[in-house]
Amino acid sequence: MATPVRMPRLGMTMTEGTVVDWPVPVGERVEKGETVVVIESEKNEAEIEATASGFFRHVYVEPGETVPCGTVLAAIAEAPDEPFDVEAFRRENDLAEPQASAPAAARAPLSAGGRPAPARSGRRAPVAPAARALARKLGFDPAEIPGTGPGGRVTKQDVEAWAVRRETLVEATDGVRLEVPTQGQGDPLLLLPGFGSDVSSFSLQASALATRHRVLGINPRGVGASDAPALDVYDVAQAADDAAAVCPESAHWVGASLGAAVALEAAIRHPQQVRSLVLITPFVEVTPRLGAVTDAWCRVASDASTETLARMLLPWLFSERFLGDVKARERTLRGLAATVARVPATTLERSAAGLHAWSGTRGDALARIELPTLVLVAGGDLLTPGGEAIAQAIPNARSVVVPEAGHALAIEAPGAVNEAIAEHLASVGG
Repeated sequence: MATPVRMPRLGMTMTEGTVVDWPVPVGERVEKGETVVVIESEKNEAEIEATASGFFRHVYVEPGETVPCGTVLAAIAEAPDEPFDVEAFRRENDLAEPQASAPAAARAPLSAGGRPAPARSGRRAPVAPAARALARKLGFDPAEIPGTGPGGRVTKQDVEAWAVRRETLVEATDGVRLEVPTQGQGDPLLLLPGFGSDVSSFSLQASALATRHRVLGINPRGVGASDAPALDVYDVAQAADDAAAVCPESAHWVGASLGAAVALEAAIRHPQQVRSLVLITPFVEVTPRLGAVTDAWCRVASDASTETLARMLLPWLFSERFLGDVKARERTLRGLAATVARVPATTLERSAAGLHAWSGTRGDALARIELPTLVLVAGGDLLTPGGEAIAQAIPNARSVVVPEAGHALAIEAPGAVNEAIAEHLASVGG
């Protein structure tokens, strides 16, 4: 009997993956636990191991092809010459998730060259007539739906996928509903993404944390499929209230950059709901450089393609050493372009207003936070370099510095981040 190799789901936001390489030639023997395929999903590559020993019999998906999770990628047979019906095996074992059930915005639109298509994040994307008709029927504004067609064109399939996403939203405060992908079982742990990002920025942490926790990734207002109320400011205090309403239990709060500000605010406003804090590249004041980059982020998002925006951000988010690895840089560029496409320019402007309004208001309150706190500092962080000072100001905090790493620490140095978080949770009994 043959064993399928399928495209796995490696995180709570993963809906599809790209085959990068087949290390084992067809016809050769493989052992259980041996790497048989390398895949790419969003910002990282992963080696997938064989679940059975046998002979590598057939490959269904070639390198460079992108397929939904559950798709049969290859077959491993017990013997090299046993009868094997290629198509029948695919039909019987393919568990590919329907495209309409996958978040449309989680799929990076690719051009013929495999690069993100030049969709405009701030301008209205073109909408296919069938998509416009369906959106009107379902009561959606097609301008709110991320498109995966050429040039960011919104297709009928995008509208169908958007409708599925909207059905799973969780109500927060003021009747606002948020997208909260969840993974794992156990004590709750919240993931709060940074400015201009969504929970996919934690794709390299979520699966590891979900082995012992119920991980709730919270896409804030205006991000992904979350509601985007027409306000001038998305303030940090409101974001903390939203997250506390989504998870009223006592939970571990993990926030990066602006998400760390939200976690700090929650520790002040809702201390009974915060069991411990993990603050990744945090800040309490907006430095001139952070303010300038935030302003440029908003402006470029309004005028340029998502790929252009991602290329502009790379030097500010990652270290020189990381950027020197061309393969890692281009892989990260593709994932970053997909991420920024999920955050409209209007959301960026509202979030930036909230960030600036919050800046400098909570420095004196840090001494009153008595929760176990881990502060993760990137040694090469250009945007929020004051992490160690924040750790010193919080009575029960300790800091871990990752040398040379850039601001997007969870993406650039996932091993160090995951190890530090695991030690922190173990120390607080989480």
